[in-house]
Amino acid sequence: MGLTSNKVLALAVVLAVVLFAATIWLWPRLARGGVRAVLGRIGLLLATQLALFASVGLAANNSFLFYGSWADLFGQEQDMGVVVDHSAGSKDLKVVGTQALDVPGGSKPSVGGQIQKVVIAGEKSGINSPAYVYLPPEYFQKGYEKSTFPASLVLTGYPGTAENLLKGLKYPKTAFLQVKEKKMRPMILVMLRPTVAPPRDTECVDIPGGPRTETFFAEDLPKAVSETYRVGTKARNWGFMGNSTGGYCALKIALHHPDRFAAGAGFSAYYKAAEDVTTGDLFHGDDKARKRANLLWSLDHLPQGKSSFLVTTSKQGEGNLRGTLDFVKKVKAPARVSSITLDSGGHNFNTWNREIPPGLVWMSGRLSAD
Repeated sequence: MGLTSNKVLALAVVLAVVLFAATIWLWPRLARGGVRAVLGRIGLLLATQLALFASVGLAANNSFLFYGSWADLFGQEQDMGVVVDHSAGSKDLKVVGTQALDVPGGSKPSVGGQIQKVVIAGEKSGINSPAYVYLPPEYFQKGYEKSTFPASLVLTGYPGTAENLLKGLKYPKTAFLQVKEKKMRPMILVMLRPTVAPPRDTECVDIPGGPRTETFFAEDLPKAVSETYRVGTKARNWGFMGNSTGGYCALKIALHHPDRFAAGAGFSAYYKAAEDVTTGDLFHGDDKARKRANLLWSLDHLPQGKSSFLVTTSKQGEGNLRGTLDFVKKVKAPARVSSITLDSGGHNFNTWNREIPPGLVWMSGRLSAD
């Protein structure tokens, strides 16, 4: 059973309850003196505490997905595995594995679609990054063999793991259900974390003498995906979305590259590049680059293209309410802006899972397949 399996969590909870009950039941017998009684009390207390700790830890991991597997937990995940040649059109994207969607009949790609684990090599940036690509069922169905699909790039927060987008935030399954309910059109999702030069948080900027993260996301990745899958190369074919740091990146790159992305959605995004111990020196004294990385400054001082933006916040629980209201006010035609404001909701998976379904529908309405 996998680390994130509900069966493992249930087993740990049941074990904790049984050990607690056993401790209560056996305590009178172990209350007498003697080495065996003392060791028995110590053993029961330790076993109960360990089971309780395991239950809490597993529950927290299932919610936040700090680790995706037992191998990940014990530091045994070291490589990407054996390359399986599923890609046809790009030397910059290699498929290294596939998995089915957890839906009825999902083992058949034409029913449940398919999630492919890939490695993307940035031709201009020199950055290599793993990612997941969700292909909807229609991609494999008769009648769609020559059809193109819109695509959206999806980022986690920092540091995050790409698995969070599959398990905790459930992007593929949500997109599948939204299409099934006829709320959105089929869309390809390219999912990864913004940390393409780990452990450094590059804030999706091109760092002088360092990682060219903006170039990777704005140029290399769309090119590699369009060469491999049936995705167009026009701005109207591409969207960008993410949460927290990923949301900042989505808004930033859609704002600065309207020729490549028609829409950007930021769930709980902030609007100015962080500069701290995790980022290091991002701008090397270049004040122009620092100002450009401030989205509110950019809206005031740089030309706005035809991109559409979606921003989210909450009246209670989020720290970006003021910035989000300022962002909405500063967007001018030909750009467009939409927003989601929850009454309450913190900076967490529960909040984002309330925003992602309408966010995917919104994104679908801003993109075109041709």
